[in-house]
Amino acid sequence: MRLRVALLAPPFESVPPLLYGGTERVVHELARGLHSQHIETTVFASADSTVPGRLIPVTPSALRLRNPAIHDPAPHLLDMLATVATHADDFDIIHNHNDLWMLPLHRMTKTPMVTTLHGRLDIPDIILPLRSFKEARYISISDSQRDPVRTLSWISTIHHGVDLRRFQFHPKPGNYLAFLGRISHEKRPDLAIEIAKKADIPLKIAAKIEKGRDQDYFDALIRPHIDGRQVEFIGEISESEKSEFLGNALGLVFPIDWPEPFGLVMIESLAFGTPVLARPLGSVPEILKDGVTGYMSLDIHELARRARELEHIDRSRCRRWVSERFSMERMVEDHIHVYKKAIRDRRHLIHSL
Repeated sequence: MRLRVALLAPPFESVPPLLYGGTERVVHELARGLHSQHIETTVFASADSTVPGRLIPVTPSALRLRNPAIHDPAPHLLDMLATVATHADDFDIIHNHNDLWMLPLHRMTKTPMVTTLHGRLDIPDIILPLRSFKEARYISISDSQRDPVRTLSWISTIHHGVDLRRFQFHPKPGNYLAFLGRISHEKRPDLAIEIAKKADIPLKIAAKIEKGRDQDYFDALIRPHIDGRQVEFIGEISESEKSEFLGNALGLVFPIDWPEPFGLVMIESLAFGTPVLARPLGSVPEILKDGVTGYMSLDIHELARRARELEHIDRSRCRRWVSERFSMERMVEDHIHVYKKAIRDRRHLIHSL
């Protein structure tokens, strides 16, 4: 019998995302991989998504890019919950990527469900509902992500994977450092600027800016350094622009100041052949190998010194690192194993009642 899988994506970005959106990109890769394995795959996402298999729209378009902007996402998320509940019996397994909002499905349907947690878990307000749903089974995206809630009902850690066929290898290092992601205090693009200046290497920043706190941070600590020469701000870029931006860089700067749950941009950069300069917090030591995929240090002066040595990193080995550890095929196999285990566990539970 063919396995029937439902993937629940956050409706804030399309699948795949038009611009920024790590979780939605992972959902798209997973859907592609499952579909290639002849698994019946249904994705619940915004109507402007493009996915293999079946799409069940939960919003007319991605919420973040709406114009005019939405005032409150809660009604949209509750409507998504109701939509999924209506179709829940059509599936053998529901895979939730929409964090807390979809957890009530455990008590609304008999269909087994697993939830991949994509964010940080060291916030008390998040921990409370996670522990309240004792019947939930969780997937972590790194071992370090589990640290604040080791006693949660974890079923597996599954690192993200990428389809290497989508990443053109760039064998020659460029002459600038790249920062890609979002402007925020925990991502620390201000430290990326400091590293680039100390190393005397140009820095290009491609990132989204959310209104409010992130915009204030940008205005205070980033904008004053943008001169178009030493520091250039590009803004958000699309998936098709990543190859040129990351592939032509000397290295990716990833100077985070928070417990990074995974950091998809690191393996994307390595897939192009571009090594990574990073601070070893959160998942970073699980993803990178010092001296092989780039360099790791908490010390900014050390990272600036190492930046000048990035040209000596074997870029083909960076790509092989992704092929051996972070392929889409490995990610898909890991998920299929978890799905089958969750289905078996649910059957055993029902038979024991």
